Amino acid sequence: MSLPQAFGLAFSQLGDPAILRILGKSLGWTFLIFAGLGLLAYLGLDALVEWLEWSPVSGATAVLTVIIILLAGWLLFRFVALFVLQFFASDVVRAVEAKYYPNEASAARELGFREELVNGLQAVLRALALNLAALPFAIFLLFTGIGTALLFWGVNAFLLGRELQDMVWLRHRKDVAETAPLAGSNRFLLGGAVAGLLMLPLINLLAPVLGAASATHLVHRGRAVVA
Repeated sequence: MSLPQAFGLAFSQLGDPAILRILGKSLGWTFLIFAGLGLLAYLGLDALVEWLEWSPVSGATAVLTVIIILLAGWLLFRFVALFVLQFFASDVVRAVEAKYYPNEASAARELGFREELVNGLQAVLRALALNLAALPFAIFLLFTGIGTALLFWGVNAFLLGRELQDMVWLRHRKDVAETAPLAGSNRFLLGGAVAGLLMLPLINLLAPVLGAASATHLVHRGRAVVA
């Protein structure tokens, strides 16, 4: 199956009640996390102003908080969305498998909460570490105009491709020696497509679920070819 076919099937299933419920839960938790960050930012700024004994213009703290949240949303949305999706990925995969791969669904291994939490934290830490490692090169590439954006896109394409594959594959892997179902180039293309969607306003809200659904199709077709 090609990547466009996988995304086409994922888009076509967005109206399914199961997918809509997952989308609502994942978006709800994502916004709740950012709301919590916003509250902490506001309280932190308010405490800083009081400690420095400043007298800012009325409403300045609230305005600064909004600016911080907007910047945090632009910089951190993909990390938070990926972390949240770890907890709902199995629901997305189950919904896709129930419709298209019922035989494989019956043989799947359910991941426990602890395993999903560890996987989610590892994914976020891996993403932060690689993005921070790329930061010096990104600064150097600023003069090119587009080099920095391409670098971060490439780094996150690599990360997302692996994470999306593992969300599906780990539920079906027979043993640790089993070969990954997707070639490195296919993982990169999958991750690159989702990384691109995460950069688009509004569409980025759907990107994690679309990525997980598309990965489900690609992994199962890939495993069928290997078998």
